[in-house]
Amino acid sequence: MPERLPAHFVELVQDALLKSYWRRKTFRNALRRNGVAEKFLATWNEDESKRDLLNRLMPALEAAERGPAVIKQLAVHLADQVSFPDLTGWPDEAEKLQAARAAVAALKAYIDKERSAAEVQRARAAIREEAERQRQAKIKSQQDLAKLQARVIELHPLAGTQDGGYQFEEWFFDLAIFFDIDCRRPYKVDGRQIDGSLTIDGTTYLVELKFTNSPTDAADIDTFMAKVTTKADNTMGLFVTMSGYTQVAIAEASRPRTPLLLIDSTHIFSVLQGLWELPELIGRLRQHASQTSEAYLPGSKLTQ
Repeated sequence: MPERLPAHFVELVQDALLKSYWRRKTFRNALRRNGVAEKFLATWNEDESKRDLLNRLMPALEAAERGPAVIKQLAVHLADQVSFPDLTGWPDEAEKLQAARAAVAALKAYIDKERSAAEVQRARAAIREEAERQRQAKIKSQQDLAKLQARVIELHPLAGTQDGGYQFEEWFFDLAIFFDIDCRRPYKVDGRQIDGSLTIDGTTYLVELKFTNSPTDAADIDTFMAKVTTKADNTMGLFVTMSGYTQVAIAEASRPRTPLLLIDSTHIFSVLQGLWELPELIGRLRQHASQTSEAYLPGSKLTQ
């Protein structure tokens, strides 16, 4: 089925053709160069005017499979004209040039308007596509977070066991990877076990993971502090436990220029529920520590 062109557009092309080419030979050549078949041009006899020829040609092109493309090619050719050599030398040259320029200007204005409209439509389509992509990405993100939340809840009966600790380690780094955080899983340095590390905005955070039934106490904080303070200046510590901290542990971690940040289940579930992204959460905790020397900011106060 041939493309249906607006009638006004076809009329503008026809008018520009008639006024741009006055001699039959140049008129014929213009049609030929832009895709009109020689077989059709051979039917043009001496008694038929250019207008009559176009009155036969345009409907034939509109009905043909490739005809609309030929009309468009003619339109571009006409709109790109900067001079009209076929109109020079006539007694009424000035009038012919004026009419041709007006016809071409009308055609060009129409083409520019249609191009602009098409660009607007493409832009709107791109916006719709991007919005849909983001919507689908958000749905997938929510689904993946829901799976991560289900996994950590399923681990609850294993709290305090060695197997539970290993599975919690694996789960935490899956969470980090979900947020595209550069991370390293558990390793040893100088005989000391490091539960892993995260690197965010140039800062490396050593990670200590606890999956126990009781709150973390000061002894665990002291041990982890010793691991962190022997590393480079841009190294901090991220202590993560689902069972919370004793007040003594929080006080022990909260010293001047503290290198530690404390995360518990309230922080973890704020991430799993989509309230915070993990890098944003860590950044918020670091900001609080920098301003107050407090290593712990309760999840209920994150937005304060």
